[in-house]
Amino acid sequence: MGMTISQKILAKKSGKEFVTPGEIILADVDLAFANDVTAPIAIKFIEELGVDLFNEDKVALIPDHFTPNKDIKSANQCKIMRDFVKKVNLDNYWETGEVGIEHALLPEQGYIKPGMLIVGADSHTCTHGALGAFACGMGSTDLGFAFATGKSWFRVPESIKFIYSGKRNRWVGGKDLILYTIGKIGVAGALYKSMEFTGDTISLLPVEDRLTMCNMAIEAGGKNGIIAADDIAFEYLRNHNVKDGDWDVLLSDEDAEYSDIIEIDTSNIEPQVAFPHLPENSKGLSEIKEDIKIDQAFIGSCTNGRISDLRVAAEVLKGKKVAKYVRLIIIPATVDIYKQALSEGLFDIFLSAGAAISTPTCGPCLGGYMGVLADNEVAISSSNRNFVGRMGSPKSFVYLANPAVVAASAIAGKIAGPDEVML
Repeated sequence: MGMTISQKILAKKSGKEFVTPGEIILADVDLAFANDVTAPIAIKFIEELGVDLFNEDKVALIPDHFTPNKDIKSANQCKIMRDFVKKVNLDNYWETGEVGIEHALLPEQGYIKPGMLIVGADSHTCTHGALGAFACGMGSTDLGFAFATGKSWFRVPESIKFIYSGKRNRWVGGKDLILYTIGKIGVAGALYKSMEFTGDTISLLPVEDRLTMCNMAIEAGGKNGIIAADDIAFEYLRNHNVKDGDWDVLLSDEDAEYSDIIEIDTSNIEPQVAFPHLPENSKGLSEIKEDIKIDQAFIGSCTNGRISDLRVAAEVLKGKKVAKYVRLIIIPATVDIYKQALSEGLFDIFLSAGAAISTPTCGPCLGGYMGVLADNEVAISSSNRNFVGRMGSPKSFVYLANPAVVAASAIAGKIAGPDEVML
């Protein structure tokens, strides 16, 4: 019996020839990171132990959630990080003005490579599986243990293989594939399982869309999302500070065991919209019969704040105006993305349309700031969660969609597809 790609990575990092789903292992970590919400607890943990970081090159601190600091509490959180970074002289740290959202910044800067074992004190750490790594989120104390020892314990997950075939329809990207999938299996459909995305559709999918898919594996309860590295991934790595061949490509064996194999015909998928208050409440645009008026549209987050997302939003917004009384907020995920969008003239399109643009931050995605919703307000967002109160008031309503649909909805003043506003 063979192993899946996830099993192979966990076996290699734990010094074993073979690992079995359900087995408890202690594995060596290649990268451990935290943000301004989660890092202070991990820092306190290792300081109370009185130990040093296991390897400063394999630890990263990214203040991205509430920065630039929105209030005194967030400022103090960041000060804890900054003081610690100065104390240990940590290189892998980005200050306001250079920082980006962690799950966009780390791949962009070349920290993510195939075959790595990555842990982060943030649930969307699973994003990085898009480059053939095993990546998962964990609590701050567990991360503190990884900071101190370079190790973390795991229960080896079972794997579900998702096979996507067929040509993608117009305006359909990774966000739609994963929303459709979560709608199919539910928010607990992959509970503590590895979601392995394969098939000819995936083999043609840009890395940005793969990152989006793996990012939302956690929204189906997955332990991790993962896509085997291929030529498209290698080209991305070469373009993002990774030397050719400086990676460890592991592939699932043909006789690997899966708890389930799910085949999906991509040609049947249209742009998706997830209704409140769960990502599983996904519908195709053609299934939405009622007019759903919106107060806010948000394009950004670790899910869809990359340059390809901003380009597609600009394609829809060009020459158009945001509807009266609708707020359109656009936040590039990193400084490099910000600069690229600026140089390509995308900001001119956004500003002419009436959008507000921010420096990189998670901000409105978690209802932190830069777009908090009031009672009974409705938002459509390119982010990953639409739980009760996720973006502000527990009496607000959040719909999830891809950036093209979010942009179109901002123009229409209600949930709409790009083709409806680009006539």
